[in-house]
Amino acid sequence: MRKNLHDLTVPSCDLLALGEPTHQEPAFGWVRNELFVQLVERGFRSIALETDRVAALDVNDFVQGGAGSLDTVLRKGFSHEFGDLEPNRQLIAWMRDHNRNRPAEERVAFHGFDTPTENHSAPSPRRYLEYTRDYLQLGVDLAELLGDDEGWSRTEAVMDPAMSLGGTVEAEQVRSIADAMLALLHTRAPEPAAADSHAEWLRARTHLLAGLGLLRYHKQCAQSLEHAARISRLLATRDALIAQSLLDVRSVEARRGPTLVFGHNLHFQRDLSTWCQADLDLNWHGAGTVLGPLMGEQYAFVAGSLGRSEALGLLDPEPDTYEGLLQSGTSAWELTADVMDAPARTRTDITPRQGYRPLDRTILEGADAVLHISDGTAAARQSQDALLPALAVTS
Repeated sequence: MRKNLHDLTVPSCDLLALGEPTHQEPAFGWVRNELFVQLVERGFRSIALETDRVAALDVNDFVQGGAGSLDTVLRKGFSHEFGDLEPNRQLIAWMRDHNRNRPAEERVAFHGFDTPTENHSAPSPRRYLEYTRDYLQLGVDLAELLGDDEGWSRTEAVMDPAMSLGGTVEAEQVRSIADAMLALLHTRAPEPAAADSHAEWLRARTHLLAGLGLLRYHKQCAQSLEHAARISRLLATRDALIAQSLLDVRSVEARRGPTLVFGHNLHFQRDLSTWCQADLDLNWHGAGTVLGPLMGEQYAFVAGSLGRSEALGLLDPEPDTYEGLLQSGTSAWELTADVMDAPARTRTDITPRQGYRPLDRTILEGADAVLHISDGTAAARQSQDALLPALAVTS
């Protein structure tokens, strides 16, 4: 059983994407924590999770030793309710403890790479744009152009093109202002040696890019398309923003060391992502289809796989499925590349509520290795026990 990425033929890379096939099995977060500690020992200096990139700035402040409590940063620094997950709590606690008394170049950094969007909601870009406006000390009234935040964030504004504000004349005006702010921001970039000033500049740029991303997302919401095509376009837009965020993270972290990225397989696979739900047949290009060609061997993807899960009510897979082949001989979890070319079929004993995307040939062909969790409960317990000395909870 292999439980160290060093044992695999995963190439030396700058961005190592560790996927999970569902967000509902906590074991993936626990195993991620154990692997991240190993990777930090090998020179990795950052981790990026599938959570709001702007909110995550507060998490990074905390792990670098900033003021505040762990409870507060988990509540405010995560989107999509990921701050409620115990593996994330333990990760942030360990990072803060690890960084204590270490020089800046040896500290580990936390990043988010997502936008705070769902298929049925997306916030107003106002507060993101106003942050950078204030940084640049510009006298532009964005609130008058954008209107009430609820007009952007309500479900109808995302689900009904006729109710979307993304295609209005005012939205186009704000986009032009935001583009001008981005150009102005780059003319005022401080010298990298001025660490504090450079950090504030990066923070302003992160806010501005988030605001521009939301404007793009809302503009896509305003397009009148058949329902499945509409959702597919929104997913593709979100993944394009994810890819840009991860490239930006690497530009920040390039001189310090590689980055571990953790999120759903669908964001990281190198080929077209597909998802069938009820009467919807969705397909779109995920972030991995952008990152793979651009980064080449500097991008690696380890696909997550799940056998049995008490949390999902998932029973053992049939032996002739990809998960079934991996299940044999695995007591809790394993890293492997042995199944990549194996003949098998896609698992079918799942329900939509489990949010589980089974392994298939497309995912495997675009993966460098597989992390298979045979039993979620056993894997979570094993990884927690392995990290008891390291994962000391702070308050």
